[in-house]
Amino acid sequence: MIKVDDQEKALAFYTSILGFVKKLDIPGSIRWLTVASPEGADGVELVLEPNSFPPARASQKALYDAGFPATILTTNDISADYARLKSLGVVFRSEPMSLGSVTFAFFDDTCGNLIVLNQRQA
Repeated sequence: MIKVDDQEKALAFYTSILGFVKKLDIPGSIRWLTVASPEGADGVELVLEPNSFPPARASQKALYDAGFPATILTTNDISADYARLKSLGVVFRSEPMSLGSVTFAFFDDTCGNLIVLNQRQA
């Protein structure tokens, strides 16, 4: 689950930029909206939950300001995905960095969250 400040903006970013597909979009007093990786396991979805509760917004901002990611997305080719996302205007905090057997880069999802793009080395 990712708390987002605007579900439409989040849906556009996660589908048009990151390449997820919309899975569920159930209207109601609180819209239930999910996306999934087209290559991911069936049934694994990411909830784009509206962040309308003031204490939750304050917590989200504190985590963002502290550099704490909301989630980690795994890739098989971080160099290619970093270049592709950067060319689409995604704002990264740095170029990919290696730490032991993991290479990672933090980026802004435009909806109040930091996301980690991660690749494990074989």
